[in-house]
Amino acid sequence: MYDLIGDIHGHADALVNLLEKLGYSLKAGAFRHPERRVIFLGDYIDRGPKIAETVQIVRDMVESETALAIMGNHELNALAFHLPHPHRQSEHLRPHNPKNEKQHGQTLAQLTDGQLSDALTWFRTLPMWLDLPGIRAVHACWDDVEVANVQSELQHNEGVSNRFLELACLPGNPLFKAVEVILKGKELALPEGISFSDKDGNVRTKTRTRWYLSPEGQTFGSYAMTDQIACDVPLSEEAKRNARPYEVTEKPVFVGHYWLRADTPEPLAANVACLDYSVAKGGYLCAYRWLGERQLSSKHYARAV
Repeated sequence: MYDLIGDIHGHADALVNLLEKLGYSLKAGAFRHPERRVIFLGDYIDRGPKIAETVQIVRDMVESETALAIMGNHELNALAFHLPHPHRQSEHLRPHNPKNEKQHGQTLAQLTDGQLSDALTWFRTLPMWLDLPGIRAVHACWDDVEVANVQSELQHNEGVSNRFLELACLPGNPLFKAVEVILKGKELALPEGISFSDKDGNVRTKTRTRWYLSPEGQTFGSYAMTDQIACDVPLSEEAKRNARPYEVTEKPVFVGHYWLRADTPEPLAANVACLDYSVAKGGYLCAYRWLGERQLSSKHYARAV
């Protein structure tokens, strides 16, 4: 059985606290449980005060086979930030603009060159999702079509190679869209005149959606992942056509990414749970203790103190 842990973002102390609360203890260089394993849902770096320690804890557990870990968008962003652009001299796949430098700044400040190089090499080995007996894990969104598209490109490009990253960072390429969906979620343009400010104060005219829900009967406000959008305009027919909701008959899926805020965590749907409760923005690190159930329960959450 598995304990699933959401976005850590360099908060190693909270991670240790949560692992110990779940019954894991440090033995032979890694946190271990006599009967269970962790699944980490991505976003290990950026923002927090102990990024190197976080990466080391997660990696030691993976290499000791006491945990599994998947890639988050911050790990993909880091790979692209440090990979030279193949066609633009002195540029990188992820532009070194003020926004991206700020987002990645704590990682650059805290890790030595050797630590950073080692971490980037390890990031390339992380899967973008797990489809296990009884359970699925992905950083932002499960979509069968896009999972198949990414899998095909991983096979064709021999994993997360430089060529794979180039295609994944090229707007207009099918792989770009597929990776965006899996690691960042599905996005929907808001009606003209409607916007909101994200966690970093950026004004947004697009929103991540509640992709797991049927679009029928939804408004732009009710279908948005954020609760900051007060818009009762019904979804467009195009938005409805493009939706692929996560059916209630599917196995439970766990995600991170969405910076939720609530005093008490709870599932998004009967078989969908988000485990990102904004530890890097004054929230808390949280886990879900999965016991094999198909219908998820708020009673199975745990959070760091």
